[in-house]
Amino acid sequence: MHSAVPALHDATAAAPLRVCLVSETYAPEVNGVAMTLERLLQGLLARGHEVQLVRPRQGPEDHGGAEGALRVLTVPGLRLPFYPAVQFGLPAASALARLWREAPPNLVHIATEGPLGASALRLARRLGLPVVSAFHTNFHRYAGHYGLGLLAGPVAAYLRRFHNRCHCTLVPTREQADELSALGIGNSRVLARGVDTALFDPARRDAQLRRAWGAEERAPVALYVGRLAPEKNLPLAVHAFLALRQRQPAARFVLVGDGPAAAALRRAHPDFVFAGIRRGADLARHYASADLFLFPSLSETFGNVTLEAMASGLAVLAFDYAAAHAHIRHGDSGWLVRPGDEAAFLMAACALMAEPHYLAYLGARARQAVAVCDWRCIVAQFEQMCREYAAGV
Repeated sequence: MHSAVPALHDATAAAPLRVCLVSETYAPEVNGVAMTLERLLQGLLARGHEVQLVRPRQGPEDHGGAEGALRVLTVPGLRLPFYPAVQFGLPAASALARLWREAPPNLVHIATEGPLGASALRLARRLGLPVVSAFHTNFHRYAGHYGLGLLAGPVAAYLRRFHNRCHCTLVPTREQADELSALGIGNSRVLARGVDTALFDPARRDAQLRRAWGAEERAPVALYVGRLAPEKNLPLAVHAFLALRQRQPAARFVLVGDGPAAAALRRAHPDFVFAGIRRGADLARHYASADLFLFPSLSETFGNVTLEAMASGLAVLAFDYAAAHAHIRHGDSGWLVRPGDEAAFLMAACALMAEPHYLAYLGARARQAVAVCDWRCIVAQFEQMCREYAAGV
């Protein structure tokens, strides 16, 4: 890992780059990959670079195009049969070849490993273009959650072949780099994630929204934000909330997001608040208006929602890995539980909700802890990496 961070004022010190970003997902789709890639794209544009974005079409009228230094190439995609909200891009070697013949990129960054990403990797290698990939999703671990456990080994083998053919694979933490090394992916490099502390702010707390949730003035509100999907370990969050509600009947549980588990959760718990997908300031308002962030997942490569909750002044209860491990100081800026210790997670949820003043302290300290996670610094590091690989380092 290179620790030096380029100075923000050095954006014009070298010639602008042309970077091609390839992804099966992008905003306004809501997930960590789409959010991270949008931040990198906007940051590169702000620093004077040209960007090519290659992604699946998001609707029949989505034809891409060019505006300023940004050129968007849209390609056909298909929805996942067991998860219709997610799609993958079909191979697009011909369209990519036309784009790259017209405007050759200095570097190709592939954010996802689907058919679109695979076709981009093959073509880039054939043309001798530097390729940097990213590891955002533990697909080899997800297989078991969808009744596809027998595919875990082949999926891991595919991921290993894919990433080892790239110049490097970007990961958000040193912990993730070690995990990839154990998987046989040996070219990882750490690029941290950031958070928009101007958007996610405790000042967005909204008493009217809390009343809409049915929360009394002093009633504690637990929050979950993310996909409502099997791999997120949501039954633990549900059990934790039900346990704490036995002690505090006025407590409310708000779930923000959607996914394949949403319908079953709604049927089983009609008293919970299902807010659906929220974006921008509306999402920030939901974070800031809660009291405790329950994050039971054990399948994250990072977990951007952890930083968003912390920036919003929320006390976070999470397992001690990924973003929580990297950014939370146990008992000071959040509460960490040994991975897999569900009994400790349940007890911590009940204990924390019983101490509103301590919750407020943890939230305030959490906000301070992520104040340094500025996306501008992350983009500056990404730009430096792009320059290195474009120069053949």
